[in-house]
Amino acid sequence: MTTFQDPNAKTLVIGVGNRILSDEGVGVHVIERILAAYIIPKDVLVLDGGTLGLDLLYYLQGVENLLMVDAVELRKDAGTLVRMVNDEVPAFLSLKMSPHQVGIPDMMAVAKMKDLYPANVILWGVEPDSLELGMELSPIVEARVPVLVAEVIKQLESWGHTLQPKA
Repeated sequence: MTTFQDPNAKTLVIGVGNRILSDEGVGVHVIERILAAYIIPKDVLVLDGGTLGLDLLYYLQGVENLLMVDAVELRKDAGTLVRMVNDEVPAFLSLKMSPHQVGIPDMMAVAKMKDLYPANVILWGVEPDSLELGMELSPIVEARVPVLVAEVIKQLESWGHTLQPKA
């Protein structure tokens, strides 16, 4: 897991996923690209959440804005981008949107129970093409990574955070 900037930040960006299951790791790929290409403001915490599941609750303490990136299985065409806002993000224990053992729905359900649910929640997801063993994204999902990076940057700007490209 990689963290960057102030652990007390009010805005948290989490990329989740299992990098060894090809497209399942798309959230982590997006976070890595952002960290490599941009200077992150001190009031934003960018986190490679991997497959931590409920362990991510620690980082929600005091967070007002939460932006997550993940592979989501909604039975749409591979590469389809999905944006969910606040209550659109599933927060009940029975649904698994991706193959994490404990995924975003579980984490968000517990966050609500523990009164850690942020005021603003955005989930950007992409329908996977392959969940086979492998470290590389499928070409369809790889083509969506720059779009997801741009959407994360745009959302952060709408929350008042400016990310400067690295030289």
